[in-house]
Amino acid sequence: MAGWYDPFLNSQVKDFEDIMQYADKNISSQCRLIIGPWAHAETVTMPNGYEDRNYRLSSIAPAIPWYDEQLQKISGEKNPPVQIFVMGINQWRYENSFPLERTRYTSWYLGADATSKALRIDTIPFQRANTQTYTYDPAKPLPSIGGAVLGARAGTKMQNELDTRKDLLHYDSEALQENLEVTGKIKLILFVSTDTISTDFMAKLIDVYPDGSAYNISEGAVRKNYPGKDNITQIEIELNPASNVFLKGHKMRLEISSSNYPRFSLNYNTGGNNFDEKEGVKAEQKIYTGAIYSSQLILPVIPY
Repeated sequence: MAGWYDPFLNSQVKDFEDIMQYADKNISSQCRLIIGPWAHAETVTMPNGYEDRNYRLSSIAPAIPWYDEQLQKISGEKNPPVQIFVMGINQWRYENSFPLERTRYTSWYLGADATSKALRIDTIPFQRANTQTYTYDPAKPLPSIGGAVLGARAGTKMQNELDTRKDLLHYDSEALQENLEVTGKIKLILFVSTDTISTDFMAKLIDVYPDGSAYNISEGAVRKNYPGKDNITQIEIELNPASNVFLKGHKMRLEISSSNYPRFSLNYNTGGNNFDEKEGVKAEQKIYTGAIYSSQLILPVIPY
């Protein structure tokens, strides 16, 4: 029983996958996965005001007949093993697996518009090499707004108050000409460099409404050591699994930064323990895009 904004979602999905792959068939055939519009034991209000049935009722409803079948051998209605809530259209749906078998993993490439210099994501690779730079100062981290955290702060929240930050890159798609469903695991491949020995890179997938309001769908981070200034390194960021229909007229946005605090702990960029650091150093971060360094967001697209 998982939620799109529950911090334990990744491990719950991994548990389900492992059971389906490695367990005895008599066990795996009885395994069920439900992912709802929830944070951790909290019902999330969607951007359009939609709120699903209370989490407690939603979690009890499928659990009772499942236990009846397991413990008392009372056979109930047979549904597919996976049930997910699809955000954007705010609908529940049964599936036979997770990730979905009909998934088409699609690359959205990062780059800069040749004329306007605006940062973009597109399914067509950018031919012009480009570098985007920002400075991460651990003394002035980006604050967490919503996301997969515990308590009332969790969920999907408007992100626009961060728009003017210089330490946050926005890569926008064109306005979508038709609905686009993204359901499953999301991965970001980046070519980066830094002038510190250890730092973080973080990503958010955002749904941008026609009026410009932007809401978080998924997020992820990676922390690692680096070989030195301007040594270009390929990294991968695993974002939380998600299910969202980006509606016609909306835009997809990828945000890249190096902080999302307190959702993720601060990296002081010193190569030290971080948890007992007192002062950090600024990091000059570079993202490389274009033909040579093909930074790309790989989305699990579900065809209609």
